[in-house]
Amino acid sequence: MANIIDGKAVSAQVKEDIRLETEKLKEQGIEIGLAVVIVGNDPASQVYVRNKEKACETVGFNSYKYALPEETTEEELLALVDKLNKDDKVDGILVQLPLPKHLDDKVIINNILPEKDVDAFHPVNVGKIMIGEYSFLPCTPAGVMELIKSTGTEIAGKNCVVIGRSNIVGKPQAMLLLHQNGTVTICHSKTKDLKKVCSEADILVVAVGKPKIIDADYIKEGAVVIDVGMDRDENGKLCGDVDFESCKEKAGFITPVPGGVGPMTIAMLMKNTLTAAKMHKGLLAEAPKDEPDTKERTAWNKVMLHT
Repeated sequence: MANIIDGKAVSAQVKEDIRLETEKLKEQGIEIGLAVVIVGNDPASQVYVRNKEKACETVGFNSYKYALPEETTEEELLALVDKLNKDDKVDGILVQLPLPKHLDDKVIINNILPEKDVDAFHPVNVGKIMIGEYSFLPCTPAGVMELIKSTGTEIAGKNCVVIGRSNIVGKPQAMLLLHQNGTVTICHSKTKDLKKVCSEADILVVAVGKPKIIDADYIKEGAVVIDVGMDRDENGKLCGDVDFESCKEKAGFITPVPGGVGPMTIAMLMKNTLTAAKMHKGLLAEAPKDEPDTKERTAWNKVMLHT
């Protein structure tokens, strides 16, 4: 029987650590601000934005919400992004996706300053993740790493399988596991013998958006199974990509849905915003987070000495 990874408990600890650090910064007269922009009335997006506002309140951040009508033009949205880029009270900017179809999310994201891009979707931040010199991580993959860490599992040397290759989860997730010296395989719709590949994984991360696609036959005995999916089963009940009931009998650790990865996403957004604020206020220099080899570290130090 698997140990259940409690995402609510882990996220609560992350937010408490952020709250304590935020209190110390406030004592120095430093306030932290997150701007959230939502366009239109998508019900799911409205829920996500409210949850982000609540999280800001919990950790002590100032939350600035900009709710724009569905018919907002690209020029109007870009003008708001430009305004927030220049606003010294705003340390982080998040534009809630998906945007209405007439708006190009890539154009909008690319106009957010990379140092305020707390979703880590800007190409500059994506590139930094690739080379291991990032400031921010996409919130869901970062949350997955925290959950794996909470189990006490050593990633180095482990067979790690990621099912899904999206730019938001699958690809960055694979890079983060690789940075921790995991041996990483990315699976997708064209993967041959998916069951065999998954059954050899010490750590399995599933992010495909298909309810209960992974059952116990895909799981290695004692594996760490992280379910990123958020689906509805045939009865309309919330479930994940993993068949929890069958897999929990075989896995060593497993995340439930709900209550697993979901709570971590917003917690890591708060962590990114704290990092952005510390950089913005000159309290933190950007540095490689994955301890690259000595040559890379020395080269980076030399650059810093000459700036």
